[in-house]
Amino acid sequence: MDSFEWNKIIGAVLGTAIFIFVVRQVAEVIYEPEVPAKPGFVVEGVSETAGSGAAATPVAETIPDWGTVLPAADVAAGKTVSVKCEQCHDLSKGGPNKIGPNLYDVVDRQRATHPGFDYSSAMKAKGGNWSYDELFKYLKSPQSYVPGTKMSFAGLSSEKDRINLIAYLRSNADSPAAIPAPAPKTAEPAAAPAGAAAPAAAGAAPANGAAAPAAAAAPAANAAPPKK
Repeated sequence: MDSFEWNKIIGAVLGTAIFIFVVRQVAEVIYEPEVPAKPGFVVEGVSETAGSGAAATPVAETIPDWGTVLPAADVAAGKTVSVKCEQCHDLSKGGPNKIGPNLYDVVDRQRATHPGFDYSSAMKAKGGNWSYDELFKYLKSPQSYVPGTKMSFAGLSSEKDRINLIAYLRSNADSPAAIPAPAPKTAEPAAAPAGAAAPAAAGAAPANGAAAPAAAAAPAANAAPPKK
């Protein structure tokens, strides 16, 4: 094969490479994707990061008054939320352990004690019971509340969803955990009577008018004596 044939082959390869490069550049210009202003789906429980890349500081929230919120909670809505739990847990009585332990009768159960499940050392070390308060804090962000837990669920940022879910989990038992009495309402300080300042103002009037007789007496004292 002479040099002329080699030149044709090399030219064809170069021409093909240039053609592919040009087509790619044109396609990127024509079909450039638009970046949305905000994400189309927000994963609950995942903390947003600040512009510097540092994780946002979690905001402390007030623990609900369980004696007030549980009787008013929507158990049916809580059951709907529990579908997220059922991806890793079984909620039926006598049901098996899955990726996570069975959650039947979980409210007020001692933590990390369900038979047959291999809990993480972090969960075992946490100790205590799954009280209403503990479930409320844990369900918001499991990884933040118990670092090292096997539970990879991002959490429920919605306070209402957590309250409804806890109400459903409470009902999912042979003998549901007791609901505490509502917290006593704080007495508001009594307001001062509207007319309390009136006597003081009225009492001040004579003081202002007391100078009038004294001033009236001055001309009498300075009057010239009568002519004899």
